[in-house]
Amino acid sequence: MTSAVIFGCAGTEITADERAFYREVDPLGFILFARNCADPDQMRRLTGDLRESIGRDDAPILIDQEGGRVARLKPPHWRAMPAAARFGELAQIDRARAAQAVRINHELLAAELRAIGINVDCTPCLDLKRPETTNAIGDRAFAADPHLVADLGRAAAEGLLAGGVIPVIKHMPGHGRATVDSHLDLPTIEADFDDLVDSDFVPFRKLNDLPWGITAHLVYKAIDSERPATLSPRVINEVIRGEIGFGGLLISDDMSMKALKGSLDRLAADLIAAGCDIALHCNGNLEEMRLVASGCGPLSSAAALRYERGRQRVNREPDFDTEELADELAGLMA
Repeated sequence: MTSAVIFGCAGTEITADERAFYREVDPLGFILFARNCADPDQMRRLTGDLRESIGRDDAPILIDQEGGRVARLKPPHWRAMPAAARFGELAQIDRARAAQAVRINHELLAAELRAIGINVDCTPCLDLKRPETTNAIGDRAFAADPHLVADLGRAAAEGLLAGGVIPVIKHMPGHGRATVDSHLDLPTIEADFDDLVDSDFVPFRKLNDLPWGITAHLVYKAIDSERPATLSPRVINEVIRGEIGFGGLLISDDMSMKALKGSLDRLAADLIAAGCDIALHCNGNLEEMRLVASGCGPLSSAAALRYERGRQRVNREPDFDTEELADELAGLMA
């Protein structure tokens, strides 16, 4: 039975121990980082081996390929993409041109990912860029205007879907007010609920039809002063599923991040109980993965339905002239 978890792996090829573990646990899918990415041929072997280990040739394989400094795939083998903020700056000159550039950029990105066996990209980032926003977000955010962020986020998601890749919106319900890096500590958001509704929640609400989303490891004091969103039934049920109206597959942010405290088996059980569909564990540590697997349990029928609905949104036969798209993007960004 498929487990409600997505795992990383340690290196550029899977070990015998990893292969046996994946076969036993049957995670929904996998996520790759720079440590896993050497060149296109190696990536095709790795993604094929990961899928073979669980016996599903269409299993989701994720990556964080946003552009700018968050890019697991780097030159010389892969294209250097602009950061999201660059498109936001272009939108100040010509909003329609910026949206077209975003879409084409993500169509190209989808073609690059599909060529190496990756079918899910953890982007777009819909967090708002504020003066106080932690550098952990920084230029990963398109802009401060929530409606502009929604428009550019929509263009990014549509480009990926047209190219055969599932987009993942993040970090729900909004990371832009955090002044602390959640990779290192747990941020607390002091804003009142009405302010959040009118700003941070807006891009997520406008894109609530998209197939996948990632939670934020942040405490929103106006909603749940004790638990971060990832572990909060109130945030997930009343805000992400309720106020925002998100109906897609909800995965946790990385359980390896230091914002979450406690044993990994308990955290996995708690985030699933809170309303996350999938636990995400990224660092490739096999002993940690065993703990997560013992806590997350099997994929629920509701999560399986959300996953399948997302799969149906993807263009199964993308046919892009990538050279033509690259020329068009260069012209738009000039």
